[in-house]
Amino acid sequence: MTGLRWALAAVAIAAAAWLFIHAAGQRLLYPAPPRPSVDVALEAAAERIWLEGAGARTEAFFLASTAPANESTATPLVLYAHGNGELIDYWLDQFEPLRAAGISVLLVEYPGYGRSAGRPSEASIQHAMITAFDWAASQPRVDREHIIGWGRSLGGGAVCALARARPLAALVLESTFVSVRAMASEMFAIPGFLVRDPFDNLAVVRAFPGPILLLHGEHDPSIPVEHARMLHAAAAHSELHLLPCGHNDCERPWALIEEFLLRR
Repeated sequence: MTGLRWALAAVAIAAAAWLFIHAAGQRLLYPAPPRPSVDVALEAAAERIWLEGAGARTEAFFLASTAPANESTATPLVLYAHGNGELIDYWLDQFEPLRAAGISVLLVEYPGYGRSAGRPSEASIQHAMITAFDWAASQPRVDREHIIGWGRSLGGGAVCALARARPLAALVLESTFVSVRAMASEMFAIPGFLVRDPFDNLAVVRAFPGPILLLHGEHDPSIPVEHARMLHAAAAHSELHLLPCGHNDCERPWALIEEFLLRR
């Protein structure tokens, strides 16, 4: 019986450790900012969209191209996924160069973030991104053959998850990682099998048939630049541009980004 009691105690300790690591990992991976106390004001060319899917109602902002064009013209679309400590509210005025160049933008919120219902996880985020893609592809004002996924930091995992399920024309991965399992192992020595939401970006870029633009700060203290180099090495149709910055202070090379997006 003594041996049995020791075995049961070991199982209980292991289960408690797994639950602790899981809970701590989820808090680290999804540190959502406080919910906004005031609703955001949208400019005339912006539209709030509510996406219904997988039991969670998530918010998105459609930012139409501001380039002069015939109203019937379908524009390319960037489907944007932000970092883990951000909200779509933060990005409303950050894409003016793209919009002026004739590219529309769809900012997609994560479940449990901002005004969106649900809880964040790899599965729920993928569902939100798929629902956003399907909505965009159904719009006459969007060129469904030119929907590009752009993700920053955790958002890189979100658009790679989308790329597993929908035909994106291209990917822009900004300051992102090869996988959460790799990050957990490097930063906290956590075994990969304990990571619930792996976001295996490396496997996605290896199989992705379209072009990929990788942007990464050379001095990134959060996601080491080696992750960008590994993604670049794995992706046959990728180009890597290293920027003289860290993780949250990078100025975007808009001319380079526009040229990449409009080349499609």
